[in-house]
Amino acid sequence: MSDTRDFWLSCGHHLLDRGEDGGLVVTDEFLKAYLARPEMTPPPDACVAERAMHRDLLVDPRQPVAPGQIAAIADEDARENWELMISWRDHMVRHVTLEAAYLALVRHDLKFPQIFLNQLVQVILRNMLHECDDAFVLRAAELFFRPQKLTLYEGTLVAADEETVSGLGTRPLSPLVSMLGLSSAAEIDVLSEANAGRYWERSDAFDMALDLTAGRRGLAALGDVVTRWVRHLLAIDVEIDAVTELRDVTLTWYVGLDADATRIGDALWHGDELDRTARELVVGLYRLTFADDTDIVEKARGAPTYLIAAMSPDKVVRLKPQNLITGLPVRRYAGVLH
Repeated sequence: MSDTRDFWLSCGHHLLDRGEDGGLVVTDEFLKAYLARPEMTPPPDACVAERAMHRDLLVDPRQPVAPGQIAAIADEDARENWELMISWRDHMVRHVTLEAAYLALVRHDLKFPQIFLNQLVQVILRNMLHECDDAFVLRAAELFFRPQKLTLYEGTLVAADEETVSGLGTRPLSPLVSMLGLSSAAEIDVLSEANAGRYWERSDAFDMALDLTAGRRGLAALGDVVTRWVRHLLAIDVEIDAVTELRDVTLTWYVGLDADATRIGDALWHGDELDRTARELVVGLYRLTFADDTDIVEKARGAPTYLIAAMSPDKVVRLKPQNLITGLPVRRYAGVLH
């Protein structure tokens, strides 16, 4: 897989194959990348059993691993890591594509660490967006797999990567970092038309912030990502429009794109009035309509489905794209990438 303008190299998309239907096919090289991670590499004092298993898997990463092989590992933490890794490997290779593995994980509520889920979402997005030349859409897609720290400054709502800003150093270098009340040893820039061309070279640094102010390009770009996500995973065409105000919205059907948004949607659903504090947590509101409502549940047919995105009281957005898979009013999920 290669593109003229590559991005998110760290997700490992270049180690995967793409099937005829466009889905990602797991390769031995992709599995070996997991085995090469520091937490999976046996330390110098690791027991013989762990070193032997790691060595054998690097030769054949798909070979069966019996419970007894893991039980023979001396270190308790190492045993737990290997149980999780082998379970995750088996889940990925059990399915024809990574998209199908993701759908099965979400629909059956399988329990894996959030970091694994985020990594899977990122590489699926990378596949879905491989021909996208809009830096705003690519930056908005980061919200699907990386929490964002938000700040409101002079009427502008800005999202910066939480991990990036929390790991910065001691000297404030940019106005945005100062505005966030953070200290930095690196620059963070707000994505704009002027610097959008630099997104590709900086994409793995996650150091470009996104303006999510209502009516501006960032929120529209996030709606674009949602549209593409639903089409890619569910083979369903939808249209999405950003809505600037919660007032006078009748929620016939809604999907909270994160835990805080779900709580807000639940309150509105039950007819509760939102106080000012709750309303200020809403980051984005979208009206979704289906191009074909044949398979839409009767209650939602003919009425828009609303999508809500919100931040937590500590001003962090943690989107859950799996809610789009489980929450839309669709009778069947006919995703083409099974």
